[in-house]
Amino acid sequence: MPPGRAARIGLWLLPAYGLLLGLSTLTHQPPVADFDAYARYVTTDVFLVSHLAASIMGAALAVLGVVAVTAYLVSGVAAGLAVAGLVLTTIANIYLSAAFGSAAFVQPGIGRAHLAGVDGMPALNADTAYGPALIATAAGATLLLVTSAIVVGIAIARTHRRLRAVGVAYAVLLPLFAISGFLLPIVQSAAGFAVAIATAVLAIQLPRTVESAAPATRVDSH
Repeated sequence: MPPGRAARIGLWLLPAYGLLLGLSTLTHQPPVADFDAYARYVTTDVFLVSHLAASIMGAALAVLGVVAVTAYLVSGVAAGLAVAGLVLTTIANIYLSAAFGSAAFVQPGIGRAHLAGVDGMPALNADTAYGPALIATAAGATLLLVTSAIVVGIAIARTHRRLRAVGVAYAVLLPLFAISGFLLPIVQSAAGFAVAIATAVLAIQLPRTVESAAPATRVDSH
């Protein structure tokens, strides 16, 4: 039996997640080398809201959205991949939330202290907000996020030929968003909005495809 209304609604959390990805990356912080500009940016309301309302809330939406996707895929040919993708998505977003939380609270405090004339803030920033532990956490979580997107995308694509294109789009666009943040920030916001579009198509196509492929219930009369 196909999943119920809750799962159908849950699928739309992924387009909301993609929309938040796009909105939260419309601006990017200046390089740390220009510490005055960096300090001014990380003390803005935009920086705080983008981390609390977009990045951390977005991570929660991503997990719940993939839960809904898995509910549709778990009875199909790609059930194992779907469950693996859900597990990876959950772990990746928990660790990413830890990194986003650090940024939301540590960087603004350092920025305000620097703008108030407190000495030594660049060194403190390098040891905390950009310390080795946080960098390793963020990099590892990003790698897990990329892997989870590929696994979930393959699971979607293998479920039915009508889902192949949207599965490939998911497997490509979410990693593109994650990687472009490090390599080509100018395209990151567009990649986020593309994720929103692709997952909106998924939210429409997945229930229709699974429900149409489900065997009809037979009632035998004797």
